[in-house]
Amino acid sequence: MDKIAVKLSPRTVTGKKTRFLRRAGVTPCHVFGHNLASQTLQAATADLERVVAQAGSTRLVALQEEGEKKPRMAFIREVQRTPVGGGLFHVDFYQVNMNEPITAEIPLRLVGEAPALKTKGRILVHPMAHVEVESLPGDLPASITVDISVLNELHDAIHVRDLKVEAEVTILSDPDQLIAKVSEITVKAEEVTTAPVAATAPGAEGAAPAEAAAPAAAEAK
Repeated sequence: MDKIAVKLSPRTVTGKKTRFLRRAGVTPCHVFGHNLASQTLQAATADLERVVAQAGSTRLVALQEEGEKKPRMAFIREVQRTPVGGGLFHVDFYQVNMNEPITAEIPLRLVGEAPALKTKGRILVHPMAHVEVESLPGDLPASITVDISVLNELHDAIHVRDLKVEAEVTILSDPDQLIAKVSEITVKAEEVTTAPVAATAPGAEGAAPAEAAAPAAAEAK
C-alpha cells in the first residue's frame, strides 16, 4: 500500500484572519495526540484534499513538518468544510505512538453476490457499517471485507464473529451482532374500511310508504 504523506508548516495566522490563508490556497490544521500539546500548522489545500480522499479516517498519514527530518504518523481526526461549496475549512490530525495499540471504527465493505437474492421478493439487510477493533497503528486495516456470496438460502446471515481479520487485529464489537442477512420483503396490506349503509325508515324523506300503493289498488277494482 502506498504511503500517504503531506507537508505541513508552522502557522502564525489565527482567528478570522485565516480566511486570507484559504483564499491563498492554504488550509489551517491542528496536530494533537497523547502527551502532545496541540500544534497550529497549515498545508496546501490541494495536497490536503488528496490526503483526505486517500486516507479517510483509518489510514496513517506521514506528517512531514517543515524543519523536521523524521515524519510523524497520524490519523485524520476531523475534517471541516465550508457550508457553501464544501471547500476545506480545517483539518485535525491525531498523532499516534506506533508501539501502542489503539482502538478505531473500521468500515465494512460488502463484496460478491448473494445467491439467495436471486429469488424475487428478497432483500439484503445490513444494519452495521463499522466495527470497533484494536491493533497497533501500523496494523490497522483501512476496511474489512464482507463476502456476501456465502448467503445461499433465505435467512442466511453473517455476524461479527464470522469476520476474517489479521491475527494482529482484535475485533471488539459484540460477536453476535448482525452484519448481513437475506430476508423476505414484507408488504403490509392496507386496511379498507367500508362504511355501513344506514337503513331508511319507512315514511322518511325520499322513501315511498308501503300504504301509498293501497288506494291505487282499490281503484283498480
